[in-house]
Amino acid sequence: MILERISPRICSLLMHRVVLRQAHSSVPPQPVPPLGQTLQRYLRALEPLLPADEFEHTHGIVQKFGCSGGLGEKLQRELIKRAKHSHNWISDWWVQWAYLECRQPLAVHSNPAISLPKRDFTDWRGQLVFASKLIAGVLDFKAEVDSGKLVVEYMRGQPLCMELFPQLFSSCRIPGPKHDHVVHFGRPRRGPAHITVVRNYQFFQLDVYNSDGTPLTESQIHAQLLRIRSQSWKTDKEPMGILTSEHRHTWGQAYTRLLRDKINKESVRLIEKSIFTLCLDSPVMRISDEKYSSRMAAQILHGGGTYSNSGNRWFDKTLQFVVGEDGSWGLLYEHATAEGPPIATLLDHVLKYCKKPDRVRAPLIPLPMPKKLYFYINSEIKWDLEMAKQNLDILINDLDIKCFNFQRFGKEFAKQLKLSPNSFIQLAIQLAYYRVHNEVCAACDIASLRMFRGGRTDYIRSPTNQMLSFIQAFDDEAVSREAKVQLLREAVDAYSILTEQSLMGQGIDRHLLGLKLQAIEEGLSVPRIFMDTAYGLATHWKLRTGQVPTITDSVMCFGPLVPDGYAVCYNPQQDHVHFSITAFNCCEETNAEKLALTLERSLWDLQELFQPSI
Repeated sequence: MILERISPRICSLLMHRVVLRQAHSSVPPQPVPPLGQTLQRYLRALEPLLPADEFEHTHGIVQKFGCSGGLGEKLQRELIKRAKHSHNWISDWWVQWAYLECRQPLAVHSNPAISLPKRDFTDWRGQLVFASKLIAGVLDFKAEVDSGKLVVEYMRGQPLCMELFPQLFSSCRIPGPKHDHVVHFGRPRRGPAHITVVRNYQFFQLDVYNSDGTPLTESQIHAQLLRIRSQSWKTDKEPMGILTSEHRHTWGQAYTRLLRDKINKESVRLIEKSIFTLCLDSPVMRISDEKYSSRMAAQILHGGGTYSNSGNRWFDKTLQFVVGEDGSWGLLYEHATAEGPPIATLLDHVLKYCKKPDRVRAPLIPLPMPKKLYFYINSEIKWDLEMAKQNLDILINDLDIKCFNFQRFGKEFAKQLKLSPNSFIQLAIQLAYYRVHNEVCAACDIASLRMFRGGRTDYIRSPTNQMLSFIQAFDDEAVSREAKVQLLREAVDAYSILTEQSLMGQGIDRHLLGLKLQAIEEGLSVPRIFMDTAYGLATHWKLRTGQVPTITDSVMCFGPLVPDGYAVCYNPQQDHVHFSITAFNCCEETNAEKLALTLERSLWDLQELFQPSI
């Protein structure tokens, strides 16, 4: 009887807490890998990267760290204690170290973008109709999360941790002088009931629930978006969102100045509390079909610059959906709170929802006008804006993006050969890098740790010794085709084993980081193993890679981790693979276009290697 008097939205949130707790109880805690095992695997990972004399030097340092009664054992004991008394022994540390303490801009460097297949509209009318459907689809997914009806995901027969899903909504990253923090406003009672809509650099609060707690229908949302359009004609407004693209220390200082004013503080808080942000982008200059996918990925990633749509972003926001007038659309997410797999689940739900007709009749209730958010800009804020514009345009001009669709084969080809498609593509990426740079480099792929309570990610490292052996033999005409095939299979199998180890919580990178941070927390000097040049080389990720396992032809994109590196994202479908490659123009050695062409050629060559046996 009590629940009958609670609105449907609050009732579903209360149910969600119970169901989510039950789901979490079936997910085991993340293990702390054995110290000896991690150190042995660390040395093995260094072998393809170091000359023999440097390797011997590092081998001695690692042995001393891991010896009986040594510092490594002491730190390991403390990590095991931490694991017993914490929700997850590494995830909070990882988020703090990798994201919240990182001072680089979120745009390009941190926030991943996903560009989705073009929709069949070419003007603002189609844009608003689709945006209405998109908003309704996201709210439908949120209702499943809130009610506990979201189906628990499984991998290899094991349930996955679902904790990240409720955190996607009504959350935002807040800048600080030394480190940022994340705030979640989605409380079970009286959680935010609005989204933020931004058009022509102007922000609006759009309530998306009726007074009885039911979500607005598509036609209601569409009517409200038309109102927003009619209130946002002028484009001479200052692009306040560009402030969020700044270096985090700089933005933290500007944030403090901005919030001194009461009007600014209210506007910023409404953006931060909103369920998510919808960016209604203006048309961009038409280009050739060949370059279109690269341009669209760039638009989602950073907005195209200060004279384009970058002012239509609030990079601190966890979820930002972007819809352009030309049918382009996508999603930008903040990495401290969100990970790729939950985002892929959200997008799959939205895409299925968008195929359904809108059969819900809009109630004949007048809706309040969407609230326009105002900002008071004094001379200090004006200066902050001008500097942010300059810095963002410099960053955007420095970023080289190349997207392409490899159409000769997809993941089915590798499966027919009884090879892991992901391992096969990773081998091709390392081969392409070697052909361009005449060396291999430290590369990281992402493994999800959602098989464990509160798990985030670990790295899958390459190259392996087997991968290096294959790469060096592949272009050697003296090596027979049969020998090359055997070396390829060994390389793919070795990488698949590393993948399995990381997925099972036995990767080395988060463990090594945990040992380092444990020493720092205890006030000790950073252990010598982490001051060694080999550790610096092994964590200088010149290849940042990531797979987007979605059911649609989406393209993920983000910037390299290091100035002289690349980021390579790929989405393998049955008979084709989508790739995006980024590099920085300021580095003379790297070139996204050249690596893309070489990667395409390498994939062809790998196919031809097997062609006689197919």
